[in-house]
Amino acid sequence: MAHHHNHSKGHQHPAPKNQSRIFGITILLNLIYVAVEFGYGFMTNSTALIADAGHNISDVLGLVLSWSAVILARKQPSKRYTYGLRSTSILAALANAMLLLIACGAIAWEAIHRFSEPPVIEGLTISIVAGVGIIINGLSALFLMKDSKGDLNIRSAYLHMVADTAVSLAVVIAGIAIIYTDWYWLDPVMSLIIVIVIVAGTWSLLRESLQLALNAVPNQVNALAINDYLCQLEGITEVHDLHIWGLSTTENALTVHLVMPNGHPGDAFIDDIILTLKEHYFVHHSTLQIELGTTSHECALTLMIPGIQQPHRH
Repeated sequence: MAHHHNHSKGHQHPAPKNQSRIFGITILLNLIYVAVEFGYGFMTNSTALIADAGHNISDVLGLVLSWSAVILARKQPSKRYTYGLRSTSILAALANAMLLLIACGAIAWEAIHRFSEPPVIEGLTISIVAGVGIIINGLSALFLMKDSKGDLNIRSAYLHMVADTAVSLAVVIAGIAIIYTDWYWLDPVMSLIIVIVIVAGTWSLLRESLQLALNAVPNQVNALAINDYLCQLEGITEVHDLHIWGLSTTENALTVHLVMPNGHPGDAFIDDIILTLKEHYFVHHSTLQIELGTTSHECALTLMIPGIQQPHRH
């Protein structure tokens, strides 16, 4: 029986250094905008601007969470944290999804209250300040967009900025309409529409980050295809204890027991499996245990994945 554990540096995907710079610039821009928005809200007695400034503070917090996770994910493994701190990116994505939903709840609550007594709003001032918000939030979203496709943590920060851009756009539209119509109820109506759009976009982020936090098989990994690949390899008569989970929002790990009655096939055979899992199945860190099959090895967790087939015994 042999146990092979891959520790090659090839499975690591350190975050690009420019990500930290992008987060730093984005956070600074948004802090400046929050200060300006709060100041104008106070001077014009606009509760809408003050409330939006408060909402934007939660977005800055979300950006700080994502930035912190990017930095912590670079930490090398230690005796206590043997995988490093990669999973902080999963926690940051989950926290950001929850922050977005909480912010949506606060906006919706405020909007509903305004229907009964719509406040008098200075349409021009609000439109100008919100217009600045579109530029700042839009630029922030563009900075984050490239890396958001392959990293759930970055995607959560990106969605924050997209949501803020949408809110600012709604405020501009409502402000211009109010200038000409005095329909102050447009402000809460636009807010509720935007809340619905944000919740719809955030739901998948919440679901995916929660699944990763619970060690579910990541969405981009096909457990059945991996099992089929392992089963068809020469010399393998049984595959069991197959576990796949996310180490971070960009890296995945796998452990599996392979029954090979003819004995250990050699390191080259194992290395080829590990390389194939990495290049074709999105698994960056693999642990393979070879067994002769002379004793019974049932998974202590009684893992049963529907659809998984065992190889025919040779």
